[in-house]
Amino acid sequence: MSPVTRRTLLVGGLALTTLSAASSRPVDPFTLGVASGDPTPDSVLLWTRLAPVPLAEDGSGGMPPRPVEVAWELAHDDRFRHIARRGTEWARPELGHSVHVDVTGLSPGREYFYRFATNNHLSRTGRTRTTPQPWTLTTPLTMAFASCAQYEHGYFTAYRRLAEDEPDLVLHLGDYQYEYESGVHVAPNGNVRGVEGPRTVTLANYRQRYAQYKSDADLQAAHAVAPWSVVWDDHEIDDNWAGEIYGKPEKPQPDFMTRRKAAFQAYYENMPIRQAPRGVGLQLYRRVHWGQLATFHMLDTRQYRDDQACGDGIKPCDERLNPTRTILGPDQESWLLKGFQDSTARWDVLGQQVFFSQYDHTSGPVQETNLDAWDGYAADRDRVVTGFKDTRNAVVLTGDVHASWGVDIKERWDDPTSRTVATELAGSSITSGGDGSEDYPETPQWLAENPHIKYFNNRRGYVRTHLTPTTFQADFRGLNHVSTPGATATTKATFLIEDRNPGLNRL
Repeated sequence: MSPVTRRTLLVGGLALTTLSAASSRPVDPFTLGVASGDPTPDSVLLWTRLAPVPLAEDGSGGMPPRPVEVAWELAHDDRFRHIARRGTEWARPELGHSVHVDVTGLSPGREYFYRFATNNHLSRTGRTRTTPQPWTLTTPLTMAFASCAQYEHGYFTAYRRLAEDEPDLVLHLGDYQYEYESGVHVAPNGNVRGVEGPRTVTLANYRQRYAQYKSDADLQAAHAVAPWSVVWDDHEIDDNWAGEIYGKPEKPQPDFMTRRKAAFQAYYENMPIRQAPRGVGLQLYRRVHWGQLATFHMLDTRQYRDDQACGDGIKPCDERLNPTRTILGPDQESWLLKGFQDSTARWDVLGQQVFFSQYDHTSGPVQETNLDAWDGYAADRDRVVTGFKDTRNAVVLTGDVHASWGVDIKERWDDPTSRTVATELAGSSITSGGDGSEDYPETPQWLAENPHIKYFNNRRGYVRTHLTPTTFQADFRGLNHVSTPGATATTKATFLIEDRNPGLNRL
């Protein structure tokens, strides 16, 4: 974006010159875009991070080691003629010069526009909205969810297509960025882009990596179109980490908690979330209420889980059935089940990371399951499935698996004739895995062994949903390539879930 004049900033009510007023050529600090998140009926969280040199190796983004004042505006219109709120915040070096503004006192169910300014520069304009009044049921909702965007594996075109759909809300279900150094984790058809810096271990590493991701124009467009609600999975820290345990026991990392703390801080600095880290933890589980139409229970299936059973992987494992094993941790599990009991929502939606339903990877009586997913914590899953009885309609949204899946959640997994109690929608990756395909040669075998799985597609993309009081429609949106930019998105399949009738109906 070209610098705007000081006169323009004064007219817009955002006159700040704080970085280098004496400089004749100030550098744009808004290279990472803007974002908003976690709306309520009267508030929304606005975000930006100043980084005139986003790929600086020290993670500073090229910012000076001092606080910088940033002005912000929230308006009813995209020309900012009718201002709803405005103010200033400090972008501080100890938080990566990020800005988190919790704007309150807003009207429910309204669209707003926002922007930031500093150093004679104006950010792009973002669009956001508040949620409806708590008792509102009839206002429909268009929500999109996405996950798994490995920079090297492709272009972020799917984010651009998601933005073009202009959803009211976006959920990101993890693997927003990947920790690998360049060339280590290669897509099947080869990597198409490189990442800067080494494997992310230090705070500076994580800050630099987020800056490279957030410099992407397609990702910035998706952030600017609607409020997001985000949760992490493993790659925001390291592959298959579990609680306080490094994901690769064969390669011990005694300072893993130091690394985890740095990753948590970088996550907060780069996401539109209210909760900041405390000590070595960051509470991400929370709820977003869309009136009485939907409650989104955003889960953290990494920070509180037991270590993966039987050394992790896909294999037979009796330990996964141990009734004491947990993927949520006792506090989060109690919070979730109590939320089901108290819910008055038409749709209770779980925004979470790893495959929820049972999935047997091999034919025959022996079960080979993914021990990093809910299959490795079967008793905890059973408790959640039992809790679904307290909801009117339960839908589980899933990331991680780099493909699109539609699943009927059964009361008893090993009895295909048992009652369907909920539905799982697993979205594909934005890029992870490269271009992909329509399916795998093994697909017929998988579906035969797992009759509760109703749909599979291996293209990259996202899921677009439309919620009303009577239906939950899911469009699996796919791109035929991500190895080159500009692919179109097409609807590979559409399913409908009906009120009080769990399970998938293909349209």
